[in-house]
Amino acid sequence: MRRHTLLIDADDTLWENNVFFERVIEDFISLVEPLGYARDYTRRILNETERRNIRQHGYGVRSFGRSLEETYLKLAGHMAKRNTVEQVARMVRELESTPPKILDGVPETLAYLSSRHRLILFTKGEAAEQAAKVERSGLQGFFEAIEIVPEKDVTAYTGLINRHRIVKSHGWMVGNSPRSDINPALQAGLNAVFIPHHATWELEHSELLSGTGKLVIVSTFRELRHHF
Repeated sequence: MRRHTLLIDADDTLWENNVFFERVIEDFISLVEPLGYARDYTRRILNETERRNIRQHGYGVRSFGRSLEETYLKLAGHMAKRNTVEQVARMVRELESTPPKILDGVPETLAYLSSRHRLILFTKGEAAEQAAKVERSGLQGFFEAIEIVPEKDVTAYTGLINRHRIVKSHGWMVGNSPRSDINPALQAGLNAVFIPHHATWELEHSELLSGTGKLVIVSTFRELRHHF
């Protein structure tokens, strides 16, 4: 059996993540609905604010909280209320303390894969926040290394390939995000396994692009056992 290096995404690949953000967003939109804005308009303003804050402050719960507050203040204008700002802050604190909910089949599949191949957890976001989630998940023991980067782009993949001396033809990125997991990995010369998630973050959506490597699509994490 040929040994592969599997780079495995964390959020929405190993554990639920965006479903919790989406619940907060729905609650937030309901909170500001009395201001008179359509729900889809509020969501559009929030998405625009998130894109801007990601460029300046990166990913993570705190950046998300900043975006919620800024969206509320923009929509409310002179009608903004301090108690509503505080309510938004409470929603964000509750989100930050939400424990990881491991997806079905993940622990046993990681145990199977780690006995046969080299596994590296490769995730993006605020370093301390992501590291805490990894620790709380209890899955870190399956991985040879944990890599947390601000953005998962071609440059990040190339750096990881070089640091870990990955043979590209035997390297695979496993994840749910076309934008961050699949397309840049293929463009960097790796292979990729796409595992669609019903709640993948809207800002991570993208058409699947071609690259030099192979692309495999499976419906569940457990199906990786049939390929590796």
